Amino acid sequence: MSKLPVVFQKLKFPVIAAPLFIISNPKLLIAQCTAGVVGSMPALNARPAEQLEEWLIEITEALSAYDRAHPDQPAAPFAINQIVHKSNDRLQHDMALCVKYKVPIIITSLGAREDINEAAHSYGGVVLHDVINNRFARKAIEKGADGLIAVAAGAGGHAGVKSPFALIQEIREWFDGPLVLGGAISTGAAVLAAQAMGADFAYMGSAFIATEEARAVPAYKQAIVDCNSDDIVYSSLFTGVHGNYLAPSIRNAGLDPDNLAESDPSKMNFGGDAKKAWKDIWGCGQGIGAVKAVVPAAELVARLKREYHAAQVRIAATEAV
Repeated sequence: MSKLPVVFQKLKFPVIAAPLFIISNPKLLIAQCTAGVVGSMPALNARPAEQLEEWLIEITEALSAYDRAHPDQPAAPFAINQIVHKSNDRLQHDMALCVKYKVPIIITSLGAREDINEAAHSYGGVVLHDVINNRFARKAIEKGADGLIAVAAGAGGHAGVKSPFALIQEIREWFDGPLVLGGAISTGAAVLAAQAMGADFAYMGSAFIATEEARAVPAYKQAIVDCNSDDIVYSSLFTGVHGNYLAPSIRNAGLDPDNLAESDPSKMNFGGDAKKAWKDIWGCGQGIGAVKAVVPAAELVARLKREYHAAQVRIAATEAV
């Protein structure tokens, strides 16, 4: 286990909820944090840009009120995701608001920049950068990120192709800081497995789509419940970056999920076109087979905790034999 920044000391259960483009909102984030996992959302989900400040006020006030009412069991910290890519013309605006409201954790994606890391560090914030391979991991730490999110094969949305066993092993050879593992994690046993491999936390997104608080259309939530890993398609067509998507949503858009063209990564964009793509084509990871119903976020976290402790008991019983 690595040495963890102070911000994680309030976290009693080792799960960080992944930021879900369009879907994450203050309601879901607050529910995640008060249930005991790190809640998160992309800054770009606030549209227009001015809405981000309103949301940060709502989040910080709600979590502060919760902590006052529950001094012995405070809420977990929250995170804001910043897309560090040239197509994101809101980055400086959004990051300035994160500094103003002292967002505890910044998750950076699609690019590592020293100035973003320095801005977070100016008020004591922690930066976790998501990566899909060891080379990108080294670059992120060289540019000042505090920790890494290893996005392995099977993750929802923009995902890598590396086995989690290989990815975690290679990163842990040289990095002893905060390490998060994502990719098809949707059970408490998988959370424990991530720790056994060397990660400090599990990164979980797709299961939270099928929660009452998530800002996803009912058909999307039900598809998470009804589908499994056989229904996941890996493609670069929709945003220019390879990601995992639900095949039924691709068919509904009039496309053949078995015959998708490749996209030009230079055309990657996070403006209106990207939002439309993610609205019509549903991102999802391979772990959804464990999702059996649309439930409140607190109920999902409670299930994860039960499964996590049950897995611990099974391991302890095996060791005792």
